[in-house]
Amino acid sequence: MPTKLNIDRVIRQDGYLRPFFPFINQRYDQYAKWKADIQKNEGGYDNFTKGYEKLGFNVAKDGAITYREWAPNAKEASLIGDFNGWNRSSHPMERDEFGVWSITVPPKSPGEPAIPHDSKIKASSELLRLPIPACSISMVIPSGERIERIPAWIKRVTQDLKVSPVYDARLWNPPAEKQYKFKNARPKKPTSLRIYEAHVGISTSELRVGTYPEFTRDILPRIAALGYNTIQLMAVMEHAYYASFGYQVTSFFAASSRYGTPEELKELIDTAHGMGITVLLDIVHSHACKNVLDGLNGFDGTDHLYFHEGGKGRHELWDSRLFNYGHYEVLRFLLSNLRFWIEEYQFDGFRFDGVTSMMYLHHGIGTGFSGGYHEYFGDTVDLEGVVYLMLANDMVHTLFPNAITIAEDVSGMPLLCVSPEDGGVGFDYRLSMAIPDMWIKLLKEKQDDEWDMGNIAHTLTNRRYGEKSIAYAESHDQALVGDKTLAFWLMDKEMYTHMSDLSEMTPIIARGLALHKMIRLIVHSLGGEGYLNFEGNEFGHPEWLDFPREGNGNSFQYARRQWPIVDDKLLRYKYLNNFDAAMQKLEDKYHWLEGNDPGYVSLKNETDKVIVYERCGLLFIYNFHSTKSYTDYRVGVEVPGEYRVALSTDEKQYGGFDLIDVKGKYLTTDFTWNGRKNYLQVYIPARTALVLAPASTI
Repeated sequence: MPTKLNIDRVIRQDGYLRPFFPFINQRYDQYAKWKADIQKNEGGYDNFTKGYEKLGFNVAKDGAITYREWAPNAKEASLIGDFNGWNRSSHPMERDEFGVWSITVPPKSPGEPAIPHDSKIKASSELLRLPIPACSISMVIPSGERIERIPAWIKRVTQDLKVSPVYDARLWNPPAEKQYKFKNARPKKPTSLRIYEAHVGISTSELRVGTYPEFTRDILPRIAALGYNTIQLMAVMEHAYYASFGYQVTSFFAASSRYGTPEELKELIDTAHGMGITVLLDIVHSHACKNVLDGLNGFDGTDHLYFHEGGKGRHELWDSRLFNYGHYEVLRFLLSNLRFWIEEYQFDGFRFDGVTSMMYLHHGIGTGFSGGYHEYFGDTVDLEGVVYLMLANDMVHTLFPNAITIAEDVSGMPLLCVSPEDGGVGFDYRLSMAIPDMWIKLLKEKQDDEWDMGNIAHTLTNRRYGEKSIAYAESHDQALVGDKTLAFWLMDKEMYTHMSDLSEMTPIIARGLALHKMIRLIVHSLGGEGYLNFEGNEFGHPEWLDFPREGNGNSFQYARRQWPIVDDKLLRYKYLNNFDAAMQKLEDKYHWLEGNDPGYVSLKNETDKVIVYERCGLLFIYNFHSTKSYTDYRVGVEVPGEYRVALSTDEKQYGGFDLIDVKGKYLTTDFTWNGRKNYLQVYIPARTALVLAPASTI
């Protein structure tokens, strides 16, 4: 690692960064210092990020169990659980000079641990007749008060809502014959990311929480058949409140027990790998649930063990705690957490949630970003947060070179997807969050004839050169209660009455089907170097997403995916599903997401409502006009020759009208048109997209 940042490497793609080099250099210096300290004290990332092998519960081959916990404020500590009848004095722990408490529980007999597998190391308040639940670590703090907590590094917690919403900690230590053995190698790192964003709990059509085995059996084959090569799993890290969508994490090393066991999650990921599918985890390091009894908050009786104290350690909108990224042990916890999910469960990388909140002291609250560089390099930036992300990306890519990291950032921070050695933060991709906002705004506020072709093309192509983006028309954010999916914005109540082939194809349904396909195709093929879809939206899932909560009578009605409607051959949802599969497979053939060719837009005609561009040898033509179809419409193309139809949104199998001859031939004419060396002429019906490819590649 270079000790000094080279300004020429930083500004080689963006000279406007030159005035801000001192700030970029400052954060690099902090990053380099942390990396040097880790090297000096721990021997490097490899040892530093194995915290889970030392802290928490670890079982030796002879059956001895060692438990360690960082709790420097505690004056006494003991281990309690089923195994010792919740006796607070029978298993005292010892403290070292760093505030780490430890105990080793000898085995019952050679190879037989004294704490049985899956036994509780946390009891209910009723059992102990205490006003608070008892936990696996019982501590006395300086005030004399006794507090009890779930271990911070615990790998398994369960919840029985019939008794209490508070979690029970469990020792997960299955016998060798019941431990899942991975069978499949990780897939080769995809060069074209086609991401299927999914939530295990809502992946059933029944009115309940779905499970890991059901996802493995029922959903993985759907994803593979559609042609997605990557899954992004949400809400895996344990969270006390189901309706938080997994973003109020309580136990960072525990896979959510709502859906099943750790071994069943491992089988899910291994099965996906066997299908050639990469699996990413939606990681939440931007904040933590404020729960005390089953979270990290107030763990050792202080306000500031893992978090900043006072207002700096609280997110006023999320009502959660904010990590102190400038603390050595917090870095150990978070960086080890990343490694744990890759090593233990074989995840292939991460989508980092809430990156904007991590990078700015204002957390993005009440702040708009105009794109001025002073907004990204100045007093409002949280240097500790940015440096943590630099370390996280560097660690992940150093130890796991094929791992993928994606940033959810709304600010547009320059250098976010550039390596730390070149002055960047180190992510592989960023989410293009302005794109779904544009579509929702158009559908909510504009008539079709008011759509601005120039603005659509600009929004889709407005990304930093050399920094890869994940484009999406809608994600889980747009599906949440209070908003609607694109399909529901387009077709609304007629989805309940006119989505059957036996019913009339109304103008609203025809428009909805057409625009749903066109929007997704133009986003996929022009918006970035990766594509993301939230589960169910590929077939136009109706309505919205709303988890069981007090406000809806704890109903599962909208916390599920209605798979039967896409499987019903009489319903028109199948057409959108067919088109989505065709779109993924076309990309898999021509690889427009690989990043070498960002695309060239040759036409944005506001009167005709036509957009034309080329990317990776394909010619994309869109007619967004609501009523006008064009015969012999002239479009420019750079490469001469014969072209054929690679994809048409108007095919019957996609819910269209078959107005285009998909076997037709298109020959170029050597004449400059719209800045391209050649042109060809097409018939392009209203609300139709056409993709042409060189005949030699069809």
